[in-house]
Amino acid sequence: MTGTMAWAYYLVRPLLSVSVRKHLQQWLLRGWDRLKFPRWPVDTTVDQLFEQTMVLCLKAQETEEIPFVWFWPEGATSCAIMTHDVETEAGLRFCRYLMDAADAVSIKASFQIIPEERYHVPAHVLGTMRNRGFEVAVHDLNHDGRLYGDRKEFVRRIRKINSYGKQWGCDGFRSAVLYRRQEWFQELEFSYDMSVPNVAHLDPQRGGCCTVMPYFVGKILELPVTTTQDYTLFNILQNYSIDLWKQQINLIMEKHGLISFIVHPDYVRGSRERMVYESLLAHLADLRRKNGIWITTPGEVDRWWRQRAEMKLVKDGCGWRIEGVGSERARIAYASQKDEQIFYDCSSGRSVASVADGKNSN
Repeated sequence: MTGTMAWAYYLVRPLLSVSVRKHLQQWLLRGWDRLKFPRWPVDTTVDQLFEQTMVLCLKAQETEEIPFVWFWPEGATSCAIMTHDVETEAGLRFCRYLMDAADAVSIKASFQIIPEERYHVPAHVLGTMRNRGFEVAVHDLNHDGRLYGDRKEFVRRIRKINSYGKQWGCDGFRSAVLYRRQEWFQELEFSYDMSVPNVAHLDPQRGGCCTVMPYFVGKILELPVTTTQDYTLFNILQNYSIDLWKQQINLIMEKHGLISFIVHPDYVRGSRERMVYESLLAHLADLRRKNGIWITTPGEVDRWWRQRAEMKLVKDGCGWRIEGVGSERARIAYASQKDEQIFYDCSSGRSVASVADGKNSN
């Protein structure tokens, strides 16, 4: 969607019903299934480059394996986060249902709240979310789709956004409609952002980061959106099952990546949509039990990934150990290759020691 078209669309968007909007969006997104890059439904080009680099390192060092700090704590196979972008007052009122449904399967999520114009944000609502173990992040300023349209206006708005982040005690940010200009991220006074899709064929701003791993943009940690949004699933693809999400989850788990969801309280209020959402929660809980994935909140991923980035592998007489804050949760993995393919071993049978803050924790 071009800048002019986006401006016109968001000017009239409040007057359009979901039914009208979805037909307009289907027309604007026509031909998406013929796009070759990024690869639908999950693109792992960057992750494949990382694996190829590991293969080259193994060959260059003429060694059978390379140790590294495993991607996730406690040896988790992958990580999953659930996020909820709250777009309307009705959606804000429906957040209690989302919390109840998630608590039923011991999953915590993050709620992205719009500070201005869309609805009033009572302090007790944010307090209730946090008291129940859920997180709150700032969602744009007013969700009009114009945050990144003009540099001068962006700077004016971002000052207010940063102020809301401090007022609400939020570490995370997400822009409206996943619009982004990563070269401007240095203006964000947040620890992490969640505005970059893995593959954006069905979003107004196409492209994608082509990785299923968190990555740093300067001081900001990006937690990419790696699965299809609920609105897109229901209204663009007209799909009321979790089959596509399952396919994406499997592809992400093959790379041990971050499985990141956006489910809007505004779009799951119908009985059919609620059934799909509850099926997704049940499937994630099943994967946690059977496959050892780590289901957590964006803030926890941010804290872990920053700790991991500061950890060091040190060799001693007993093998390898990890030093650094949080290393008691870390695991050593070994990368090896066969037939130009990389393999990871994060089994507990290795001689692994863990050192926290430079002191042996054993």
